[in-house]
Amino acid sequence: MKLEEIKRELEEAREVRRKSADWDYIESRPEPLRTALKVLVETGDLWYAATMTGVPLDELNEERIKARIPIVVV
Repeated sequence: MKLEEIKRELEEAREVRRKSADWDYIESRPEPLRTALKVLVETGDLWYAATMTGVPLDELNEERIKARIPIVVV
């Protein structure tokens, strides 16, 4: 798989997450949870978003479901 192909697939996955996410719900969450959800939308990496923001992984995953952020496998 070429690098350009991988970049395209990652961008498509990001777009799916952006379009699926409930942005009103995300914006209603307190910090640092709001930032963690936004990082998750952009990166798709649950562990990274949790670690970077200090939000427990299980809590972030529960919030991900409520925020309708899908797990997109590339």
